[in-house]
Amino acid sequence: MQDTVEPKKYEYLADNPNVKVIPIMLSLIIGAFFAILNETLLNIALITLMDEFSISLPTVQWMATGFMLVMAIVIPISALLLQWFTTRQLFLGTMTVFTIGTIVSASAPTFSILLVGRLIQAVGTGLLMPIIFNVFLLIYPPERRGKVMGLIGLVIMFAPAIGPTLSGVIVEYFGWRYLFILVIPFALFSIAFGYKHLVNVSEVTKPKIDVISLVLSTLGFGGIVYGFSSVGESADGFASVNVLSALIVGVIGVVLFVLRQLKLDEPVMDLRVFRYPMYTHAVLMFLIIIMAMFASEIILPIYMQGPLALTAATAGLVLLPGSILNGAMSPFMGALFDKFGPRVLMIPATIVLSGTMFMMSRLTVDTPVLVVVIGYILIMLTVSAIMMPAETNGLNQLPKRLYPHGTAVMSTLQPVGGAIGVSVFISILNARQMKVLEGSATPEDPMTIDFAMVAGVELVYFIAFLMSIVAVVLAFLVYRAKPEVEEELPSEQVK
Repeated sequence: MQDTVEPKKYEYLADNPNVKVIPIMLSLIIGAFFAILNETLLNIALITLMDEFSISLPTVQWMATGFMLVMAIVIPISALLLQWFTTRQLFLGTMTVFTIGTIVSASAPTFSILLVGRLIQAVGTGLLMPIIFNVFLLIYPPERRGKVMGLIGLVIMFAPAIGPTLSGVIVEYFGWRYLFILVIPFALFSIAFGYKHLVNVSEVTKPKIDVISLVLSTLGFGGIVYGFSSVGESADGFASVNVLSALIVGVIGVVLFVLRQLKLDEPVMDLRVFRYPMYTHAVLMFLIIIMAMFASEIILPIYMQGPLALTAATAGLVLLPGSILNGAMSPFMGALFDKFGPRVLMIPATIVLSGTMFMMSRLTVDTPVLVVVIGYILIMLTVSAIMMPAETNGLNQLPKRLYPHGTAVMSTLQPVGGAIGVSVFISILNARQMKVLEGSATPEDPMTIDFAMVAGVELVYFIAFLMSIVAVVLAFLVYRAKPEVEEELPSEQVK
């Protein structure tokens, strides 16, 4: 099996009739689906693990916190790895690492070994998405990327969204170990399929490795994710010494990392991607949508299992229609992006999103479940019309040499934005709830507790509504990006 594709007269592999791109896509999508599915597959089993291993909630939360922490550390170096190894080597390597972690977790006799397996999984999962984004950018020309990136959107959005629902069934009828056991055959199939069909599509340049940048990246992004993820572990919240120390180290690390990248001729993560206006626009839109999603995916289950008194399984089923529609519509939204550009999708979608967020900020203890179902469906449909088209449009403006760096920045924002979103929204909800209870004459009454929680949910969604207004403004500023031709310049001018 050869690692390279000849001849080189075709700028994109999709234009080469001698190359079968569909098997290449399937190799990547199959692996990514089960790796990303595993991100949320374990969330609903945390209580079960607490009983199984006799551990506390702060300890078991490391299954989620540690996962995000490792991803935040490995993703920033993905741009470097993409230039040091072939596509085939990286994909097979990351899927092998992921599979090893899955096997370790499935057979873990203690929680410590289970956590080690989970962290090994995170290494593979963290590197997969940058690889996939980079490969698809190199395979398809800009005018055909929307539909293809929509398929990636299906994987990114649909897999983690069905994770809690699927895991609830697996844990109840088979046991928590089957959350890992059932993934193993699909991971092995992905490796075998990729070994047969995947070819290299990137150029191996082996740039100089700057160790200082790697250390700063680890301290910076790792510190921020750890700090925000640890907010709920202490009654002091953001005032906790551990939280403040981690955040200070993280912010200093990121600042020093950014400054160093701007000075290096061969940066680990080239932040000059932000010189391109539509890429910067895409990053801002991406962050807003990620936050809007977390307002729903984290807060809604709390609201439904609290004031609405639904079971965990029912709450998962309430969110399922929106998740399914989001995944199903992503490729369709991508095709519309290819045909009409970003404005036609983003302007109406952001307006609908804002209206929906305002509607959700009016939730009460008596809100019908159907309203929650419809609200979540509208949120997830608008997300499918905004996030991947915005991301595709932003990446389209970059020259080819910046593809690895552009995808690395986007992918790094996911765990970082996720950790910040979870901690901030939970903190806002708790603070508002406590304030209402303190002003109540009957703070221990169940009805009062429900009203206080609803007040917190309303505030979270109102803040999400204000953020969505910013997205509306950004939608009116977007335009269809055209690829830069910077890569055609002499290398010394590019630097």
